Amino acid sequence: MELEWIASVEVILSTVNALLCLILESRIQGRDFVLSPLCDLDEEVIHPSIKLSSREMLSNLVENIDTNTDETSTSDEAVRSLPLPRGRILDFNETQVMGILNVTPDSFSDGGNYKVSIEIAVQQALQLVEDGASIIDIGGESTRPGAKEIEINIELSRTVPVTRKLREVSDVVISIDTRHAAVAGAAIEAGADIVNDVSGGTHDSNMLSTVGKLKVPMVIMHMRGTPETMQSMTQYDDVVVEVASALMKQSTAAEEAGIPRCLQILDPGIGFAKDLEQNLSLLKHSSVMRSLVEDIPLLLGPSRKGFIGKITGENAADQRDFGTLASCLSGLVDSDGNLTPTILRVHNVKGIVQGIRIMEAILKAE
Repeated sequence: MELEWIASVEVILSTVNALLCLILESRIQGRDFVLSPLCDLDEEVIHPSIKLSSREMLSNLVENIDTNTDETSTSDEAVRSLPLPRGRILDFNETQVMGILNVTPDSFSDGGNYKVSIEIAVQQALQLVEDGASIIDIGGESTRPGAKEIEINIELSRTVPVTRKLREVSDVVISIDTRHAAVAGAAIEAGADIVNDVSGGTHDSNMLSTVGKLKVPMVIMHMRGTPETMQSMTQYDDVVVEVASALMKQSTAAEEAGIPRCLQILDPGIGFAKDLEQNLSLLKHSSVMRSLVEDIPLLLGPSRKGFIGKITGENAADQRDFGTLASCLSGLVDSDGNLTPTILRVHNVKGIVQGIRIMEAILKAE
């Protein structure tokens, strides 16, 4: 009986997951065959663009079934969104900015700044939110070139208390930056919403199955080797094609483990097993990358990376924000010049947000 109950719960969770993925379609508010079962499972899921709950959309549809009102009129323009835990949705109508919160002593840019206390780390996270971050990415293990792996219990002690405290004081979307399934599970339990794995689920054999069971979004990043060895593994014939191919392979593996594509974000891994020219190629041809990965949303993380220092001559990582902004803006549009679903992972949130909002306004101008 207990096994049957567990199986039923898993079926229900899978159904909820599938229905939430249907929210990605803008015309859901006019389709009772989608809204009715969605309301049976969760009446408070909010549509990302019209800001109505599933219950409100169904009520409007029933009330206006024979009329063509503003509430039920639809647009042909698709809305791409990311379903999150607790019935929330991350909307890709605008570029999403992920603020970096490293609670480590040795990250390449801000290592040691926010590991002193939980309160200082949470205060920094809230400042990032005030500056415009819609996601806070909490990391407890440095993955800079040459970094050594740390013990899982150390990573847990750094990330879980901060995650739990931040969730207590804010409803901001929280991402856990980890290669370890145990850390991912503990962080999600503490209140995180997204798993961000720089290894794309290859470092820990339990990662994909763990995230699949958790039913949360996952960032699948491309890298080769480990942080200790990756910079010796930069041989590509065509970096864009090969990175895209590797990402799609992991995307398929993630699907097979229970992570549907609507819960995936792909990251080409700027600075991870890539040299200067390869990083530039990935940014220049981001529209090609999007096509090759079948338009799964991308996360780009060029913030303060070494390639910016090599081009500008700026040795101090925290002085590379202007170069970071240029790198970010280069990856926001498709081949037709249209804004695309993107998450930008950055240190200086305020400056990047200002730049991308201007870029978005220019792209939307007549």
